Amino acid sequence: MTETPPDQVMPVEPVIDKDNWQDADNVRWSFQHIDQVLPTTSISRGAGPVAELPVALQDLGQVEVPKTEFSAARSVRSVIETSGTDAWMVMHNGTVLTEEYFSTMAPETEHLLMSVSKSLVGTVAGVLVGAGDLDPNRLVTDYVPQLASSGYAGATVRHILDMRSGIRFSENYLDPKSEVRQIEEAIGWSETSSEGRPRGMYEFLTTLEAKSEHGGVYEYRSCESDVLGWVCEKVAGESMQALMSRVLWSRIGAERDALIATDQYGVGMFDGGINTTLRDLARFGYLYANRGVSLTGEQVAPTSWIGDTLTGDADSRQAFADGPDDNRMPGGMYRNQFWFPFPDSHAFLALGIHGQMIYMNPGANFVGVKLSSWGLPQDAGKLFPTIRAFDALAKAVSTTVVG
Repeated sequence: MTETPPDQVMPVEPVIDKDNWQDADNVRWSFQHIDQVLPTTSISRGAGPVAELPVALQDLGQVEVPKTEFSAARSVRSVIETSGTDAWMVMHNGTVLTEEYFSTMAPETEHLLMSVSKSLVGTVAGVLVGAGDLDPNRLVTDYVPQLASSGYAGATVRHILDMRSGIRFSENYLDPKSEVRQIEEAIGWSETSSEGRPRGMYEFLTTLEAKSEHGGVYEYRSCESDVLGWVCEKVAGESMQALMSRVLWSRIGAERDALIATDQYGVGMFDGGINTTLRDLARFGYLYANRGVSLTGEQVAPTSWIGDTLTGDADSRQAFADGPDDNRMPGGMYRNQFWFPFPDSHAFLALGIHGQMIYMNPGANFVGVKLSSWGLPQDAGKLFPTIRAFDALAKAVSTTVVG
């Protein structure tokens, strides 16, 4: 039998499954093929028209990014090329100035958003608040009685919107025993044995305990967004998939249905399971740069909710500063499932691990979107130069007249 020459042997495709899809070498593929790894359901775009994206492409790669504590001064192009970018886009006044894809990523590719999903769920909550169906000052258990015997007893919806409950929950992504990894076991996102442990998102949330009084300092906890999603479902009497389609996704002029990865029972992973295209994510981000009005001209998010998100409470920044984690955002805050990194800027963010970001700057009517596949969940050497790159771009394009 003649052997095939070594240089003609076809490489063996790696087997990517629930056990290894988050490994550093696999995330670029898995983040673009999540429906081949996990159960998913659609978030329908509805039957309305697609919001056109006017294009006036510019070469913005040479815009200079000021130095940060993580890097010297450099160009936007340098930041993009050294931060695991799968795709990125810049919009100013609703016009696309840059849209670029790398490797296997394409305009029609649905990419996992990780915790940017939280900001979409928070917006759904905002629509319900604006309609008078959800009161942020009421108790979580008024809406979800199943949580009455959990640590969430006594917590308000406002507490979970701003991640200021007293729940014990570790967000250490590198600790396989942390609660953030226990969620994945409970909902079947990993192959780790969960014998004797809760099954499904809802059951897991009922087991969480409090470690301190609710309404205290800020602490980032993905479970808050999962409880918020459950609250929204109870208020609306429908699944998040149907609810988000009805009040948000069908109203922004999206091109494609979004996807949400689910647990064994079809319950969405509200804190990090949504997948969508770069363009549709930009359409969502535009809401927050344009007072809640979509590219279709429809008031999707209430103006009052946008204002509340931008303003926060009197103690929001102090609660953020007093939190146990070093977020490296002195003077910042967290409000309604969005990050505000600087005390002296209009800019705020939707963030997801492994490099997912929407940068919104209403003062400049600017939106930047970046989808990535960092090997590590968190990487300050990539995150903060990216934020500063979008800052620099917002400043640069605001002084340029786009035809």
